[in-house]
Formats: sequence, structure tokens, C-alpha cells
Amino acid sequence: MSSLLKFLPIQRLRQSREEDDVASAVPAEEPLDVKRSKLDSDGESLASKEITTVADPGLNPGELSFEEDAAGGMGRHLGVFSCTLLIVGRIIGTGIFSTPSSILGSVGSVGASLMLWVLGFVLSFCGLFIWLEFGTMFPRSGGEKVYLEAVYKKPKHLATIIFATNAIVLGFTASGCIVRGLFTCSALLNEAHPCGVGESRSSLKSVYAFYIAPSDLHVNKLPSILVSAGHTADRWVTRGIALGVIGFVTLLHGLTPRLGVWVMNGLSVFKIVILLFVVISGWVVLSGHTRVQDPHANFRNAFAGSSHSSNDYATATFKVLNAYAGWSNVNYVLNNVKNPVRTLKIAGPLGLGICAVLYLLANISYFAAATKEEITKSGVTVASLFFKNVFGEKAQKALTVFVALSALGVSSNVITITFAAARINQELAKEGIPLPFGNRFWASNWPTGKSPLPGLIIHLIPSVIVILAPPPQVAYPFILDVEGYPGQIINLFIVIGLFWLRWHKPNVPRPFRVWLPLAVFFLAAAIFLLVAPFLKPANGKGDTPPLPYYLYCLVGIAIMVTGVLYWAAWRVVPRWFGYEYVSRKETLSDGTVVTLFSRKKIE
Repeated sequence: MSSLLKFLPIQRLRQSREEDDVASAVPAEEPLDVKRSKLDSDGESLASKEITTVADPGLNPGELSFEEDAAGGMGRHLGVFSCTLLIVGRIIGTGIFSTPSSILGSVGSVGASLMLWVLGFVLSFCGLFIWLEFGTMFPRSGGEKVYLEAVYKKPKHLATIIFATNAIVLGFTASGCIVRGLFTCSALLNEAHPCGVGESRSSLKSVYAFYIAPSDLHVNKLPSILVSAGHTADRWVTRGIALGVIGFVTLLHGLTPRLGVWVMNGLSVFKIVILLFVVISGWVVLSGHTRVQDPHANFRNAFAGSSHSSNDYATATFKVLNAYAGWSNVNYVLNNVKNPVRTLKIAGPLGLGICAVLYLLANISYFAAATKEEITKSGVTVASLFFKNVFGEKAQKALTVFVALSALGVSSNVITITFAAARINQELAKEGIPLPFGNRFWASNWPTGKSPLPGLIIHLIPSVIVILAPPPQVAYPFILDVEGYPGQIINLFIVIGLFWLRWHKPNVPRPFRVWLPLAVFFLAAAIFLLVAPFLKPANGKGDTPPLPYYLYCLVGIAIMVTGVLYWAAWRVVPRWFGYEYVSRKETLSDGTVVTLFSRKKIE
């Protein structure tokens, strides 16, 4: 891997400090053509006060300078350990415990399924390297928001508004994780799956079917957490649990930010331990010393029955990439990271590498412990089937509780998703994006002055809507598909922006340089993932019948178009009436700097 990583030496710059005229040099890792200033006015460590100033104003993303953008909040308190676990905790969710059966059902063979997991690993690392180049050039919170603003400056604010629309409208990932965790727990503890969802559906989507399951399910089919006073836990009981969890996580991060970080780290370590247990058990299975009769059966003629439909592979690849999603999690919170350039370069590859190795070995363990037919047709998650075949039915129920806990409630990657999403929302508000009730509140760190509770509320609102609003069965699988498509559109423009910067700004210092063939491969994959879903699948129906198989792609595009219309209503339409919006900056009581826009008559 080291051969792929090329670092660009940066000439050391010299700068006279205004206070003492003492010259200081910029370390080689400094992003862009920058200077470093260190303050210690309130007794905090110099590292927590480190700020940088972009010397090339043409590359400064958005309205705020680096110093203004990094002001306020808790400052830089996340190190390499926390950032690595921020990635691990975000990536490892219910996906690795449930989606292997769905992927196998889509592509038809064990060999093709494993190849897709390898492809997901490669694509994720290609994406990580691209995001590392951007993140080290622009070490500030916001992720794709920052990179789009740095590249696509005209029309002004268009890229920001489009990204904001996608981030806010589809900002319900946390609630999805909670619901998945709650009802994965339910499905795992059942002797047989209660809903009879089609064989080609993923276990993840079966969980949603259970969420809206028929009311005649017997009470002894449900775990005790979903049963109260002898009554069957219906969809409103489970919705109440989901609402309670998302509310708890919002308050955890909003009112006790340090405790939230400790909880994230602890639960991420717990999930690593669970996967290690699966992997080590799989090694024992492959050695032939367990109750599994033929652990090598799935690996003989592994590609038999492989699908020949591009749509099947594209849909399955979306699921694999969704299981790997989270490798860019640190890019969203860089204002909170100590020595962000160095930390990002270490934590990114380390966090994704841990997850990728565990994912591949866990899939091999699953296929060693069960036949292809068992995995495809089982109504329980793959992890539960694994435990049943290896340890027996009695041990299955005890062991799958731990798997469920890794995705249940506060143990879910909902905590890490919410932590990062709140910072994105805060950055959008600080940029001056028009929001109800004004940007001051949404950009602030109210009420503690350390954590963006208003940004958490922005994330909470669509999460609550997704928990309460959708109708039965088709809605949730459809929502899962819609989430991924606009993200791929954004990824496409990010990698195009990388090539644009390499061409137009070749001499800009880059603390990290991605090997261009990897970026080309990522670009080709992004184009394929955008085109292939429009190709008719083998079954002619897709993943969410009776809805058309291509509908989720059109909805994803429509969300992006909505962003364009919102931008036009803000920046273009007022000019028709002789007005324009001019920006100004304001420092809030907690130190946060926010951009505000005022309407002014055009003279």
C-alpha cells in the first residue's frame, strides 16, 4: 500500500509574528500553502489552539476562513485512537451481520459474493485515498460540503445548497440504524422468521417487514423488550422505542459531549470483539473440528449459479458499499481533531483496514458454516444462522443477543452517525444556508457552548419523520435504496473535482496524494453505479416491487434537482424584483462565527 501513497514535500515557509517578530517555519505536513499560529491565552494546550490560514484565497471553500470556521465548541479533542474508532464504529453496524445473505441472493454464487466484498474493499480504499487528499488540503469539518465548495465555486453557493438538500432531506440514517438494530434483535431471537419476506430480500429489509408485521404475531414470538403487560408489541410500541433511542442519543451528544465520545469508543471496541469472535470461530469451523459436516462445500465450484444481470451486481454493490460506509467519517469532524492532517492520514487507513479484514474473514466464516441454500433461504440474519450451525440452537439465542446488542439502541453506529451528521448540519448553518428561525441558532453550540445540539436537532427531525410516517412493507426498502443514489452522484463530482484541481492547481501543496489510477478506477465505478440501476434486472421487478426498479434513482435525482430550485429561489428570483442577498459575519456568544445574509436593494 505504501507504494500507492505519494507525499508531496512542502517547502518550509517563514512568517513574522506580529507580537514578537520571531520567525517560525511551517512543518512539512501543513495543508495547502499555509501558516500556523498558536495561541495559549486561556491556558489550553497549544495543540488545541492550532489554526491555519489558507494563503491562496481562490481555494478557500465557502464564506469563512479556516480560523473562523474552527472557532467555537470544544476545540481539538479527538486523537488517533478516537478517530480510528469513529470510523470503525460507523462502518460496523448490522450490515455485516445481515446483508451477506441479500448479496448472495442477488448475485447467485458464493464466489461472486466474495468478489463483491473484495470489490467493496478496493472501492472504499480508493474513495478513502481521494478523501484523504481533499481532507489534508482542507482540514476543516464538513467533508463533501467543503470539497464541493472549493472546486465548484460558480454559480456561487449552488454546490452548497445541493449538498445541504441531500444531507438534510436524507438525514435519517441514524433512525434507520436504530430501527435495524431493534428489529434485528427481534428477528434474531425468533425460532423462525415471522414475516415470510421473499427469498431475494435482504435480512436488513426483512427487519423492516417485521417492523410493520401483522398484528396476529403471538407474544411468545417476541423478545421481552418488545412486550409490555402481556400485550403484543405492535408497530407503535417499537416506534416508541426507536424514538426513545434517537432522542437519547441526541441528548447524549448535545448535553454531555465528552461522555458521548467515551460511549462511542467503548461500543466500537465491543463490535470489534464480536466480529473477532465470529472470525476465530470460522477458523475453527474450517479446521473441521466442529459439528459442521463439510465446511469447504461452498468453496468448491464457488461461481456456480452466478447472475449475468448488470442490475443485480449494481444493486448488490450498493449493499456492499453501504456496509463499508463510514470511512470518511473523520472528514466531517476535522475541526475537533488534534493535528488533523497527521491524524487523518493514520486513522483513515487504519480504521477502514480493520473493518475490511474483519468483513472478508467474517464472510468466509459464514460460508464455511452454512450451505448457499441455507444462507439464501434463511429468515434470520447470517450471524444467527452461523451460531446455530456451529454451536447449536441453545447457544444460538445466547450468542445472537450479543450481535443484536452491537446494533441495538445506543450500541448502534447511530451514535457515530449522529455525532458526524450534527457537525455537517452546523457547518451548513455557519455557511449561511437559509434555514427556518435563522442561522444563529442552528450554527450555535447551544446550550453547553461545546456541542452543536441545534445541529443534532436538524438530524433528529427527518429521523423522526422516517420512523413515524412511511406506510407498510415497500416504503422502508425503497428508502434504503434512495439513500445511496444521490451519494453516488456527489461522489462522482468529488472525484471529477480532484482531477480539476490536479489540472488547474498542480503546484498546490498536498500533504497526501492519491495515485491517479485509483482515482480513475473510482470514477469508472461511480459511473457504473449510476447507470446500471436503470438496466432491467433479471427478474424484471427489481428490489422493491410493485414500484418500478428504476424509481429510487429518479427520486434521488429529484432530490438533487430540488436543491437547484431552492438555490434559484434564494439567489436568482430576488434579482428579478431588484434585490440581492449580501453576506456579513457575526461571532456568537460561544465563539462560533456564522455567515448571515441580508436582503439589499440593487442600485
